[in-house]
Amino acid sequence: MAGLENGDNQERTAGSSAPETDGEPQTPVLRITQLDALELDSALEQLVWTQFSQCFQNCRPGLLTPLEPELRALLHLLVWRFTLYSSSTTVGQSLLSLRYHSTLSSSPRYSPLSSRQKLGLALLTAGPRWLQDRSHSLLLGLGLTPGGPGGDSGFLLQGLRTCLTLVSSIAQLAGLLNFLVFLRKGRHPVLAERITGAQAVFSKANVHRDIDYQYMNRELMWHGFAEFLIFLLPLINTGKLKAKVSSLVFGGERATGEGGEEEQGVWKECGLCGEWPTMPHTVGCRHVFCYYCIKSHSVADACLTCPKCGADAGQPEPVQIEEEVIGRP
Repeated sequence: MAGLENGDNQERTAGSSAPETDGEPQTPVLRITQLDALELDSALEQLVWTQFSQCFQNCRPGLLTPLEPELRALLHLLVWRFTLYSSSTTVGQSLLSLRYHSTLSSSPRYSPLSSRQKLGLALLTAGPRWLQDRSHSLLLGLGLTPGGPGGDSGFLLQGLRTCLTLVSSIAQLAGLLNFLVFLRKGRHPVLAERITGAQAVFSKANVHRDIDYQYMNRELMWHGFAEFLIFLLPLINTGKLKAKVSSLVFGGERATGEGGEEEQGVWKECGLCGEWPTMPHTVGCRHVFCYYCIKSHSVADACLTCPKCGADAGQPEPVQIEEEVIGRP
């Protein structure tokens, strides 16, 4: 009786714990969580490659360069063998309590990926990357060089390059469309997952993110602000802005107290480099610049202003210096 009671208790315990350990495939996974898993997987591959390349740091420089695409693909397959192939989850997914579910299965419950799906996912991830890195070397290996034997080799080479470019463009367009669909529906962020029928689901029920949402929102806000600054700063003419501020803050003081000294020193230094002017030129104001300094800045910036007074710069013109010769009586 005691044994039967213990067995019933174990069955109840197993039955009650089953929903807590197995997540339902119907539970939607946050888009940011799926993208975080992809970023973690990419960071892991880069870390493995860095550690692997450091093993050959004392060897001849460039030793791994000829075989770098093959070595990267091999390391990717090794990571795939001990993570996705054995447990239907990647390292990034396991850190976020995710795993792959086969959408090809008709069962409403969780169904792991088949061996064919896992192999297809690995080939569709590492294969295009290797083919893109090796496309030029493959064409050279086939003897399809512009100066190779045969009159049609150049035409065939150009045709193959056009086909490869077209296939690459179609693949990138398909990836972009797949990502837009992912943003709309929240499934399959990578095209390879959609082709093989692999969908990220929770590996445990009632999973709570370790990262607080307040912290995550703050990080997203700062990330967006940084991207906005990266886009905005190149559009701002910092030289003109600095000249305007300098003229507003120090313009009156220079005009009243240091007018004479500044008039004498303005001819002794270039307004851009601060050195003695070489082939002195002016742009319409009273400041002098080296010819190469003002010419290079005017070519780079069509709306150039004087960095000293903020005046609009015209065409550089040589400085006309009047000399008065006084004869000896």
